[in-house]
Amino acid sequence: MGMNNNILRVLVILVFLLINLLVIFGISSLISYLNTGADRSKMLHTEIQKEDQYLPKVTWSALNNKGKKINEQTLLDIENNYLDAWFIKNVAFKSNLIYGIDDYFTESARENLYNQLAFNQEEKVSIEGTSLEHNLTVEFFSEDGQLVALTDSNVIEYKQVFKNEKLITEVHEVSTYQLILLLEDGFWRIRHMVRTHSQELKKAESLAEVNKVDSIKGINYYPRLSPWDTFNESFDSDTISADFKLIKEAGLNTVRVFVQYEDFGKAKVLPEKLAKLKKLLDLAEENELKVLVTLFDFYGDYSILDWTLNQTHAEKIVSALKEHNALLGWDIKNEPDLDFESRKKANVVPWLTNMIRFVKSIDSLHPVTIGWSNIESATELADEVDFVSFHYYLELEDLGNLYSKLKKEVATKSIVLTEFGTSSYSGLWNFYSNSEEDQAQFHKEFQTVLKQNRIPFMSWTLYDFNEVPKSVTGSLPWRRNPQKQYGFVDRNGLKKASFKFISSP
Repeated sequence: MGMNNNILRVLVILVFLLINLLVIFGISSLISYLNTGADRSKMLHTEIQKEDQYLPKVTWSALNNKGKKINEQTLLDIENNYLDAWFIKNVAFKSNLIYGIDDYFTESARENLYNQLAFNQEEKVSIEGTSLEHNLTVEFFSEDGQLVALTDSNVIEYKQVFKNEKLITEVHEVSTYQLILLLEDGFWRIRHMVRTHSQELKKAESLAEVNKVDSIKGINYYPRLSPWDTFNESFDSDTISADFKLIKEAGLNTVRVFVQYEDFGKAKVLPEKLAKLKKLLDLAEENELKVLVTLFDFYGDYSILDWTLNQTHAEKIVSALKEHNALLGWDIKNEPDLDFESRKKANVVPWLTNMIRFVKSIDSLHPVTIGWSNIESATELADEVDFVSFHYYLELEDLGNLYSKLKKEVATKSIVLTEFGTSSYSGLWNFYSNSEEDQAQFHKEFQTVLKQNRIPFMSWTLYDFNEVPKSVTGSLPWRRNPQKQYGFVDRNGLKKASFKFISSP
């Protein structure tokens, strides 16, 4: 009995000590949290991760401000908090909700925003927008380090205004803002923000030598063993060099290649992928070929809040390659018109317009185009691109007339046919109706039409493939199997009968 009482006392003491330890640990954690301040990303209802969601281009003028000298860390803090404010403001005006506003604007400034949001909500108006470029100048920094006055010049903004969920207007403009930010609770909050100037954004100047595209005789290119995955781990310089030599000897002068948005790391472009793309251009130059680079293959979002990430992707690639001798130009997006229905044309066209202008602002010397999926879509944005390009998989007998019509509609632009071809697949899913001889006859006749109409061209594609990703054709066998055999060279690396007509007869 005495032994049981002793055991019970020990257990009671241990439980008491355990409870006290847990209480002490909880109190110390709370004190530590209060002393260090909460993680800002957890304080926000929207859990902003700016590095992944919002990356506008930012340029600071040389520091020559009145007042106290400002250090680099303070400048970085101001920039981060200021851009966070822009992002959360755009999110708020899209949703008409106030979450996060109080973290980035002082009490007086957010009152104005609350009033605007309440009015928009009542009127059933929403604004989907973003800022794409900021040019900041520090005008004044107070001696106590608590106030900074800024000028934000040539701010490029895009907005879509909806009423009752219907688009009523869109604005692509460049503006100037005068700002005062206050340091509160360790964060720079906007106290005063006034737009002093605004005008419609003009098209970027282009100095591209467009006449070079009129002589294009080319082909769309993937390595035989890496279809739709050129820049993977199996990237091999010898293989690509041999392919480019074959293309050159066949009488062609250009290849079209594809940069997949996610594969290249989206906004965080992977250095190893970019190095492989550069190497491909090096190999093209060695074989006297030009390269048309498609920048946004397998991208299909187009949401306005994504635009800064898309621009960062484009800027890193275009800046790295724009001085390369092998570069012919930029194809912004492969077949974006196929997204008109699923993603809405009202989203796709503004995205394309902005991206054309952005790429031209970085590289004004190389022409920009869009690879439309058909000839009917090719008039879209003809005034924005440097040359018009389209794909053609319809009846050959109609091509001449359709091309003549397009030339009249875009009379001032060069036109290039950047995809065409037919499969040599003979099997169940096409009733055994095709053959390599049929494919050869098709290309023979197609080249005759191209020559008669003086149409620059790029055919699809050099090789037959063992596999085609489901993301390209879907899983239906009557779509996938024919796609495997559009090449001029078979799966074993042997030239097919069509190879004789890979260029003009």
